[in-house]
Amino acid sequence: MSASTTNPQSPTEDSAAFGVLRGPRRLIFGQGQRHAVAHEVAALGTRVLVCTDSRVAGSTAFAEMINGLRQAGCTVTVYDRVEAELPVTSVHECVTSAGDLAPDVVLGVGGGTCIDLAKAAALLLTHHGRLQDYYGENAVPGPVLPVVAVPTTGGTGSEVTPVCVLTDPAAEFKVGISSLHLIPDVAICDPDLTLSCPPALTASAGADALSHLVEAFTAVRRGPEVTTEQRVFVGKNMLSDHYARWGLGLIGRSLARAVDHPADRQARADVMLAANAGGYALGVAGTAAAHAVQYPVGALTKTPHGVGVGTLLPYVMRLNQSARSAEFAEIGAQLGAETTSDGGIDAVTDLLAAIRIPATLAELGVTDADAGYIAERTMRSRRLVDNNPVPLDEVTVRRLVDAAIAGDHSALSD
Repeated sequence: MSASTTNPQSPTEDSAAFGVLRGPRRLIFGQGQRHAVAHEVAALGTRVLVCTDSRVAGSTAFAEMINGLRQAGCTVTVYDRVEAELPVTSVHECVTSAGDLAPDVVLGVGGGTCIDLAKAAALLLTHHGRLQDYYGENAVPGPVLPVVAVPTTGGTGSEVTPVCVLTDPAAEFKVGISSLHLIPDVAICDPDLTLSCPPALTASAGADALSHLVEAFTAVRRGPEVTTEQRVFVGKNMLSDHYARWGLGLIGRSLARAVDHPADRQARADVMLAANAGGYALGVAGTAAAHAVQYPVGALTKTPHGVGVGTLLPYVMRLNQSARSAEFAEIGAQLGAETTSDGGIDAVTDLLAAIRIPATLAELGVTDADAGYIAERTMRSRRLVDNNPVPLDEVTVRRLVDAAIAGDHSALSD
């Protein structure tokens, strides 16, 4: 049976047993593991382009990493002007900043934007051309320079994913480059690096991680006939489900604690590990409607990505309830709430409220007059739209957006 004729809402026994897992060659997780950066980078190259932002660049931990690299014999160029939402111009500026260094390894230190910049820079340094040449899935022609990823937030999971997301003014909103060649070679996850994250950043990043876990767990299910040669994101499967369940349990017990008690090292570790699990899950299953709608919402409101997807997530869950009732009940169980479909949606809604994510798109500055634009632009993100368990068209998306503006969950119930 071809992928085009498979009914994603009625998985066969064979498709339910299908699984794919991808990730870095090596993942190192634990408090203090940032001290392994110099060893891991020097094993891959000696001319290092470092991608970070000004906040991270001013930290003592970052200075220690750079000193360690130089003591290991590496020549280092630091680009520390990463901008939020990663405009394509920043990538070209970063590559130009390398000058005559001719990097043979790229190190990304920071949030998902910094790590995505490292991936995109490695791509251009290897294959050249324009970033637009690589938009979409499987357009990267071959391996890129090795990337070492060191996250400093518990959010995107970019340290293990095959995608980088950028903002292209020509496209009016975010675009993605998805390729197995973009998975970092090494990921070093030290939760102590998140201790300096302010509560608002912890909440936004954590809402992003929660959305990855929920959307990967509830995405379209495709069968084993869908290969990685056809798709980077093959849909919900038994291995992505395993990571999603694990991450949901971690984030349910610790995200609110990490926001309200930033010095709690166990909570910080749980949230970073949940984000990492979300990266493994979405890296094969993909995300869906909450991310598709957030792209134009973010372009309109300049809202942080995690805040936008967090605001949208409960509405998307309500829209998808008829197709994913069993999964929502399990989400309720993983989050320590009622093991029912409504319980899962309520548990996600309550967790987002506890970390002070806005409850409506109106609170983000979206008006009724924006709804048509958002719905039309959402439908351009075909990879995300097609991954949603309930089929989407512009009318359905408009209904979703209207409900999220008004805060009317009942408008999405069957």
